[in-house]
Amino acid sequence: MRVKKYNYKVFLLNLPIQNIYSMQNKVIDHINKSKKPLFSFEILPPLKGKDINLIYDVIDPLMEFKPKYLNITYHREEVVYKMHKSGLLERKTVHKRPGTVAIAAAIKYKYREVNVVPHIICGGFSKEETENALIDLHFLGIRNLLVLRGDPLSADKEFKAEKDGHAHALELIKQIQKLNNGTYLDEELENTTKMDFSFGVAGYPEKHFEAPNIQTDLSYLKKKIDEGAEYIVTQMFFDNKKYFDFVNLCRQNDINVPIIPGIKPISIKRHLNILPATFQIDIPEELANEVRKCKTNEDVRQLGVEWAIEQSKELIKNNVPSVHYYSMGKADNIYKIAKAVF
Repeated sequence: MRVKKYNYKVFLLNLPIQNIYSMQNKVIDHINKSKKPLFSFEILPPLKGKDINLIYDVIDPLMEFKPKYLNITYHREEVVYKMHKSGLLERKTVHKRPGTVAIAAAIKYKYREVNVVPHIICGGFSKEETENALIDLHFLGIRNLLVLRGDPLSADKEFKAEKDGHAHALELIKQIQKLNNGTYLDEELENTTKMDFSFGVAGYPEKHFEAPNIQTDLSYLKKKIDEGAEYIVTQMFFDNKKYFDFVNLCRQNDINVPIIPGIKPISIKRHLNILPATFQIDIPEELANEVRKCKTNEDVRQLGVEWAIEQSKELIKNNVPSVHYYSMGKADNIYKIAKAVF
């Protein structure tokens, strides 16, 4: 009897899309199975009115380095003010970067070997809207999330939860875990499907700017891990000692999940002021001095690449689980870094 041989690649390509999705791993599985640090990056949804090919233009060159997963940021509504001819000032709420769920699906369809990790946030969502977004993601076969509180509106000094929304990431995590156990907001639903989300959370080597001290910040982080977060992705930092110290503090506080360093290459002179003010982080004096010496932003961008290469090499030498890059919608500098490191 002759046994028919199958071309495995052709077989995969002819599988229904939902079966391909179901065969994808979770981020934590990739981390646990890998014998070397992984390469990953974050992308921004395009501005409203722009084409999704802007995202593909970022992803395509970076596929050379075989990323196992990539993150997709979510950008909540923003408040803008419009001056009318009458002199009246109109306050408007706009969504400048919509479409995270649809973008996640599009990327999943186009780059089948890569897991997508959409950010899910508290800001701008009620509990019901959160549940519906999670249902949509689950229908699409997307099982990985990065769970965040999110930023306050630009017009607000403090974060304000939506009516019937979550005020903290920990509350959002608890809702996700209820869905993982088959518990929906409508308690009268019967024979419900249990979801299967795996998720990470953010960590702050220089502490979250709202925390009174690092120990308080770590106590909140520990609660998120205890509720089921499987890994941590850090805020950007420019001094690796900040990361190593943070990891040590986490271990001392019984936080033992993988901690992925987040790296952003500096790219314009204004970053010397913008980044510390926006993210409450330090820029080492050595780097700041070199930026000041640069005559053009092109020089700054190259300096940022070189600094990030050295950061990445030291991190990889110390066996970090992955190095995660904040692309800010452009690939050229991330490509140069990855080419030198991976």
